[in-house]
Amino acid sequence: MAGLQVITIETPSLGDRSYIAHDGEKALVVDPQRDIDRVLAHLDELGLDVTHVVETHVHNDYVTGGYELARRVGATYVLNADDELFFDAHGVRDGDHLQVGTLDVRVVHTPGHTPTHLSYVVTDGTHTSAFTGGSLLYGSVGRTDLISRAMAEELTRHQYATARRLADELDDDVTVLPTHGFGSFCSSAAADAQTADVDPRYGVATSTIGRQRLENIALTVADEETFVTTILAGLDAYPRYYAHMAPRNKLGPDPVDLSPPVPADASELAARIHAGEWVVDLRTRTAYAQDHVIGTVNVEVSDSLVTYLAWLIPWGTPVTLVGDTAEEVAEAQRQLARVGIDRPAAAATGGIDRWGEGLGRGTYRVSDYAGLAALRDAGDGPHVLDVRRDDERRNRSIAGSQHVPLHELTRRALEVPDDREVWVHCAGGYRASIAASLLVRAGRRPVLIDDDEQAITTLGLDRAA
Repeated sequence: MAGLQVITIETPSLGDRSYIAHDGEKALVVDPQRDIDRVLAHLDELGLDVTHVVETHVHNDYVTGGYELARRVGATYVLNADDELFFDAHGVRDGDHLQVGTLDVRVVHTPGHTPTHLSYVVTDGTHTSAFTGGSLLYGSVGRTDLISRAMAEELTRHQYATARRLADELDDDVTVLPTHGFGSFCSSAAADAQTADVDPRYGVATSTIGRQRLENIALTVADEETFVTTILAGLDAYPRYYAHMAPRNKLGPDPVDLSPPVPADASELAARIHAGEWVVDLRTRTAYAQDHVIGTVNVEVSDSLVTYLAWLIPWGTPVTLVGDTAEEVAEAQRQLARVGIDRPAAAATGGIDRWGEGLGRGTYRVSDYAGLAALRDAGDGPHVLDVRRDDERRNRSIAGSQHVPLHELTRRALEVPDDREVWVHCAGGYRASIAASLLVRAGRRPVLIDDDEQAITTLGLDRAA
């Protein structure tokens, strides 16, 4: 037997982590994502026998793979005994213990992110790790408004008590391993990257209770009232698809199917666009701006794809994926499956000259903040649309710009002028490219600003002309 070892499985597209804790023979899997093939690959490589699959909470930001993984490997599936579920699971409560080979697993009730949230403290007698889910994060805590806005203050107070309980009960050298906080919208106050360092044992940035005691907002603010005020003031919009995740997880999600979608030709794409379905072009923002099929939406393949596509699309609308390669489609399909968009209606690859042959094509300009500044300096005041979130705009904005956050654009597109060019910007160009494609669908004439928002201040665009 080897002692406690931990494998971290990162999902940058959701800002989440899953974990495999093991002693060289027996294993515990914590908060697995829906595409469990990644977990199974590690288990097969090391020859591990999974005895327990545990959830820190009923997740709001993704469809869990825990239900299917436990069924597949014959492990005990563990959740809080007080969770309302529509399947059989092993319910645990604060103070319960699980045995995973030579590892002891202590269950700790850590409410805040959700009322029934659990953490799992795992030890081999020498080394200890705390799997804290959405409670204690690196520099911050999990957000407290996902169950309901009305419960946010109560849950924030629970989150404060939870963080302090963990800090009081656990030694300084205990490793903190959260599920959220790596770009996830499940994080509340922005996590401080300085509260984590790469640990060679885990291969990723980790932290300890001792470090969090010195640097985490929940452990360093003066009092509970200050903490509650700070956390609640920092809560902004989160993806709409979250509303569908917990109900799906309470039912016991079906296995994921990542086999290639049905291929579509140009005539089928035209029919789907005409029917109001979403045909999503996965190519780069500059390639799309240069040449695209009218009526498609541009969401280029990146770690941000699933957040914004699943946030924007009317839930249940068929999705067809088009791009240059089958690999692009496969990556987008995997990301979408993680949030319950299970099967694309169809797909097309080989580039726009293949699947766009004979279809109406469009183009629009791409520029930068320097190009916008030059127009303003010349006395021409183009219409500027800012599609960032409210909290981002408070920090820096272009003087005189119109503000419509991207997640509101599909229902507010008519507020954007149709009699002139509209210069569209976000923080770096990614969301602006999605917005530009949506504006084209709505009959507007966008100019995509593909540039870093720091230039807004550098060029003086935040000051009135």
